[in-house]
Amino acid sequence: MNYMLFTTKIPAGLSNKEVLISKNKGGTNSLEHQKKNHFLISLIATIKEPMFLLLFVAASIYFVTGNYGDGIFMAVAIILVSAISLFQESRSRNAIAALKKLSQPNCKVFRNNKLVQIPSEEIVLGDIIQIEEGHFIPADGVIIQSNDFSVNEAILTGESLSVFKTEDLQNNQIFQGTIVATGLAICKVTAIGNQTNLGKIGTSIETIIEEKTPLQIQIGKFVTIMSLIGLGIFGIVWAIQIYRTNLILDSLLKALTIAMSLIPEEIPVAFASFMALGAWRLMKLGIITKQTKTVETLGSATVICTDKTGTITENKMSLAQLYLFQSDTIMNANEKLSPEAKEVLSYAMWSSEPIPFDAMEIAIHAAYSNMKSIDERPNYKLIYEYPLGGKPPMMTHIFENFEGKKIIATKGAPEAVIEVCALSESQKENILNAMQKMAANGYRVLGVGVADFSGTIFPKNQQDFRFIFKGLIAFYDPPKANIQAVFDAFYKAGIQVKIITGDNAATTTNIAKQIGFKDAEKVINGSELMEMDAATLKQKVMETSIFTRMFPEAKLKIIQVLKDNNQIVAMTGDGVNDGPALKSAHIGIAMGEKGTEIAKQAANLILIDDDFSKMVDAIAMGRRIYLNLKKAIQYIISIHIPIILIVFIPLALGWIYPNIFTPVHIIFLEIIMGPTCSIIYENEPMERDLMLQKPRLLTSTFFNLKEITLSVIQGLVITLGLLIVYQYCLTEGLNENQTRTSIFLALITSNVFLTLENRSFYYSIFTTIRYKNNLVLLIIGITILITSILLFVPVFSNFFLFENISFLQIALCILVGFISIIWIEIYKIFKRKIGMDS
Repeated sequence: MNYMLFTTKIPAGLSNKEVLISKNKGGTNSLEHQKKNHFLISLIATIKEPMFLLLFVAASIYFVTGNYGDGIFMAVAIILVSAISLFQESRSRNAIAALKKLSQPNCKVFRNNKLVQIPSEEIVLGDIIQIEEGHFIPADGVIIQSNDFSVNEAILTGESLSVFKTEDLQNNQIFQGTIVATGLAICKVTAIGNQTNLGKIGTSIETIIEEKTPLQIQIGKFVTIMSLIGLGIFGIVWAIQIYRTNLILDSLLKALTIAMSLIPEEIPVAFASFMALGAWRLMKLGIITKQTKTVETLGSATVICTDKTGTITENKMSLAQLYLFQSDTIMNANEKLSPEAKEVLSYAMWSSEPIPFDAMEIAIHAAYSNMKSIDERPNYKLIYEYPLGGKPPMMTHIFENFEGKKIIATKGAPEAVIEVCALSESQKENILNAMQKMAANGYRVLGVGVADFSGTIFPKNQQDFRFIFKGLIAFYDPPKANIQAVFDAFYKAGIQVKIITGDNAATTTNIAKQIGFKDAEKVINGSELMEMDAATLKQKVMETSIFTRMFPEAKLKIIQVLKDNNQIVAMTGDGVNDGPALKSAHIGIAMGEKGTEIAKQAANLILIDDDFSKMVDAIAMGRRIYLNLKKAIQYIISIHIPIILIVFIPLALGWIYPNIFTPVHIIFLEIIMGPTCSIIYENEPMERDLMLQKPRLLTSTFFNLKEITLSVIQGLVITLGLLIVYQYCLTEGLNENQTRTSIFLALITSNVFLTLENRSFYYSIFTTIRYKNNLVLLIIGITILITSILLFVPVFSNFFLFENISFLQIALCILVGFISIIWIEIYKIFKRKIGMDS
């Protein structure tokens, strides 16, 4: 049997000085099996990229053929492109590292005579820690004191059954990574980090390989297809050129130019940057994203399942009323308590944990302490405990004083306590009527009972005691001030909200009506739900808004049926029993403050301060990131098409000036395009009305035909404009360098206007120009400045084979670039008109 006295003194723990000494001697509590050189790994990955290999080959050809100027430029370009790639990779990696650090579990530790909460990595040898039900054990140690303490050690032993542990020498060890199944223990840390059993085995979460998301797979396929097309065209152009000129290296250089223009290497870089930086932005909002791929799913959420206590309500329980069974009366907790009321409250306290951590038990202990009577707690010790269990649940504690007198008290759902008491039908009816009256005020109601048992061998199940019903206690947990606005935001965004709670229907419905919750009268309890056939359940789950008296199996069933109905489900939870449902949901959301480590490990998101309103921000951020990524990729597709065709068409058709662009020009354009898609579009603010649209289907194809067609048309129109400039130059008798200059200027102008136009495919450029994104002007300003230097500074213009053209020709190139893009405004007008009509 486990013993815990109410008079247990709080251990002093280590002092700050002792912590520092222990840290210097024993190190930190982290599992590091191998130090990774992230820079070297990223560098090797960059070298393996097709674009890097093409640049290297092109630079080598320049040097071999004696064209040292172009060779040096290409070498510098290789360094610059690699630096940009490594910088983006570093930003993404740092964002993910920051998230991992924040998502590390916390632990309660005694230091300087106080119980404080710290990240588990900060635990040192000799620390005194307190571990509770539902939490991961952060280090190896020995138990000093325990209370009905059992541990699941499956991660070490493979055994799924929990093992009871006490401070006895034979069974007093705890191990890092195992899970507290029941109870509470105070332990001294004996091993941390790599010196723990888990550390020696070498088990690490880092060994888990994440599956790719549908979007990652689509992007990977697209880039692969484009690369294969590039390889094919590269071979064709090389063969054509060798046939025409018999110059192998020169032909290879021209073919490489085509290949470089075809490979959209910016797309995977943009995807990684958007997801990692999106997760970092969520972190700044107070939301930890454990996996960056969750950002992709957020914008698709169609249903949010939320618990009541602590999410909709404040989780600040205060004792509101008591129902006294013997006198069949309800009294307010702020009145002077009668002897019978004190008895009901006392038994409620005896059925609670000696060291309470649940909000209701804390309120019970506080109310007991305020009673004008002798405090009996120092005279009793807990000798046996039945943890919360049953459907609906109840819990029982057995205390004994030094004279051998026992107190066996229970509390739980009123229906559960009624079932284990010998009551007549009229008595049951009186109790249930009282419960309904209390619940109708939005109070959370618990039944209280007591048993008389003289033996020392206690029944296996708490339900085997014959209890005497004593009364009901009701708690008020007010709804959060902002919760109605949160639900309104979800409704406007086309997202259904469902309440899933262990509380009864009357209490939940009352709270739901207080906050303006939709369809608050549509309620199903857990038992009813589990008895439904599959067809009925599939329909009822969609129609019902409130699910009460829920247990783990019922919660999981709801999530699974919603998924079967093709819903994208987000689920909030904080307890051990929420783990399966959180894991099953597309987006599991755990509470950072009151959530157990089990819930946090199962979830995808953690709300640091338990503020459910942050989910509105998270979904808005998910939608924003997804939309901005689409803009970036559509921009990449649109601008690549004219680059590809203006290189390929003159070369393949043998026009008078076949070599409009060389690898030098292509790499310069790549350097301009990379920051545009990865920096400008990633920083774009959320479009108006984005949270008034219905969620997108997760199964919807990222590269859908309509959007790809629009991007291709954009690219073809720009190409047409460039070909018009080409023909105009021939008509005017301009030489090859002047023609190249004119086409380059028209392309850069098109790129600038394309950047501005693609900020929205719905709102006009005159609207988006007012969007707050300082990087737009910065990047475009740098582009214009560099282009001006290339065109007008002789040393650069000579290197790039540019030549002065007249002011009229410059104006014409800018006009063509403008017209090649501005036509999209007509498309937007029609789109807005259709949107308004619908």
